[in-house]
Amino acid sequence: MTFVSSATTHVGMVRKVNQDSFAERTDIGVWAVADGMGGHEAGEIASATITDFIKNLPPHDNIQEMLAAVEQSIMAANLQLTEQAASYDSQRVPGSTVVVLIINGNQGAIVWVGDSRIYRRRDQVVTQLTRDHSHVQDLVEQGVILESEAESHPMANVITRAVGISEPLELDSMWIDVRPDDQFLLCSDGLSRLVTIEELESMMANMDSEEVTQSLLHTALVRGARDNVTLICVKNLADAGESASDDEATVIHNAASLDELDFDFD
Repeated sequence: MTFVSSATTHVGMVRKVNQDSFAERTDIGVWAVADGMGGHEAGEIASATITDFIKNLPPHDNIQEMLAAVEQSIMAANLQLTEQAASYDSQRVPGSTVVVLIINGNQGAIVWVGDSRIYRRRDQVVTQLTRDHSHVQDLVEQGVILESEAESHPMANVITRAVGISEPLELDSMWIDVRPDDQFLLCSDGLSRLVTIEELESMMANMDSEEVTQSLLHTALVRGARDNVTLICVKNLADAGESASDDEATVIHNAASLDELDFDFD
């Protein structure tokens, strides 16, 4: 199986700076989304530090070695960021979530910290594969609030783990099987807070991965996108109907592109 991807990132409709970052390494079967925090410069540095490590990964012989390399790169980024933290004031500690998808044939793995997510569409059903490291997710699992109340909870943006905050860093990882018709979506919470599972099922049914990313981004922007929005759609080349010579489609939207949008948020 050969997988292709399409990625897009946007500053959103409110914020002035995009603190998200992503890595597409389709050549080695690795994709990542990172969502920075800590304010201007700090968040940007944190997310970019993580994805730069991942972008520079060499190929490995098997998925076990690749998973270990990805985990080591995140740990290295965490160490670098914690060492740099001394140069920032207490209000601007650089930190970031990260979620990584690794695919090798019919084997897959996921690594994550924070509340950036991976969804999988299989047999027309979309399932969230990652568990948010967040305060509201803990409350849901404790039975304090309902899952339907999580997104509107006043502490919905509070995460319990992040890269760059402290040593040692605790990563979550899991093995997954990969089928020919599987489709994956990696995204920051700037998207996941604005779309439902049912909407993901509908929009991810499109066979063109770039159209999927653009439809999801458009939906987020129409709904106000108060946060940065970053997403990567990954799917099998045969299902995607795309040429092998065009195995990646990356679109980066900056603040200037907001002028091109005809949305009214009175």
